Amino acid sequence: MDSWRLASFRPETSYCRASSTLAVKSTSTPSVDRMEVSAYTVPTETPESDGTLTWKETTLVLVLVSACGAAGLGYSFADIATATLIEARLKSEVVGRNVLDIPEIWASMVRAIRNLGRPGICSMAISAVDNALWDLKARLLNVSVADLLGRAHHSIPVVWKRRLYFIFGC
Repeated sequence: MDSWRLASFRPETSYCRASSTLAVKSTSTPSVDRMEVSAYTVPTETPESDGTLTWKETTLVLVLVSACGAAGLGYSFADIATATLIEARLKSEVVGRNVLDIPEIWASMVRAIRNLGRPGICSMAISAVDNALWDLKARLLNVSVADLLGRAHHSIPVVWKRRLYFIFGC
């Protein structure tokens, strides 16, 4: 993990910001050069429940992707089998691909799991990788993921309740 750096991508790419859009003129294609998958099972402090099932531990599947010296992080709460699926079926669909073309990578991942079934573990696996890719793209373009995808609201008003107040914002 020490070799991972969270950095900005600047070489050979020019950026132009106009109001809420970001225009990118790329002279090279940043491709995903590395992808690592880990799974961590963590015991809960007390048993948790959603009303239909009770559990004493939860598993986090973590995905790290890198390109041009930057790294993106994605995760999903899923079974360890999800990490195995990412490693076995999705990694080859991601590594070497243009990180700026996430919809194409997503479509390729969906094609790769076609015969496995889309709901459940497959969707959780794609979600973890997809989140890592969007995080990486935002880091390469030096913007937040919220700015990259577009914010629904630029700010949220302050909410006052008795003597306590909460400030929500990005």
